[in-house]
Amino acid sequence: MNAGTVDELFTRELRDDRIGLVDATGREYDYHWLCTSSWQAGNFLRHAGVREDVTVGVVGDGPLALLAFFGTTLLEGTTRFEPPTDLADADDFRALVAPVSDLEEYDLPRGAQRVGYGSKPEAPDVHHFDAGIWTENPSFPPLAIDPETAVLTDGERTVAHDGLLEAAREVVAENGLEADDRVVVRAPLSDPRAVAAGVIAPLLVRGVIVLPDDEDGAAVDRGTSAVSSESVPESNRIDLDAVSLP
Repeated sequence: MNAGTVDELFTRELRDDRIGLVDATGREYDYHWLCTSSWQAGNFLRHAGVREDVTVGVVGDGPLALLAFFGTTLLEGTTRFEPPTDLADADDFRALVAPVSDLEEYDLPRGAQRVGYGSKPEAPDVHHFDAGIWTENPSFPPLAIDPETAVLTDGERTVAHDGLLEAAREVVAENGLEADDRVVVRAPLSDPRAVAAGVIAPLLVRGVIVLPDDEDGAAVDRGTSAVSSESVPESNRIDLDAVSLP
């Protein structure tokens, strides 16, 4: 797919019943769900002040964490997976999306919003992500994002849309990924290389992102690659050291 920015992986014409994601329970989600739910996540996070030039922290590695990343991307924000707990001095930090039980562990800058998922939050100032996104408009206005807009950070390195897509395309080419191939994400999403190889690369070819329940929780067989795990046969492994980010 010749996408110039990550949001182009979620356009209306790409919605169909092809499987795009499998979670740790084995539940399958199609591309119609991925696109529509990402739009809803973006519309919801807009209420929390997410926009260009702000950072959103995302805790977790399940479908809702991915939706938080995709929604932030649609709003031209920057995602930081698994941010540190002390964020009081991070002036650009706008929202934290995390399991409700984890939210109080984080010290946020003034004005930053807490967005919880999982159980219903008891605190009135905490937004309920998984309940709220389903009430949002399942569409999103057309975008014109600059390819040099920041999309991911790990606190030391910031990656723009064009750099993330370039790295993902190299993964596709070097590993021969094709439509419906499954990529098992075994490395933490806090590493931008894992996002490039395990999330963006399969999306580029209309493949399947697989989120295993533990290190050995998902089978690796024909048509399936795994992102960085020593327990996976080398012929099936995508080595993160070979993923080049600018």
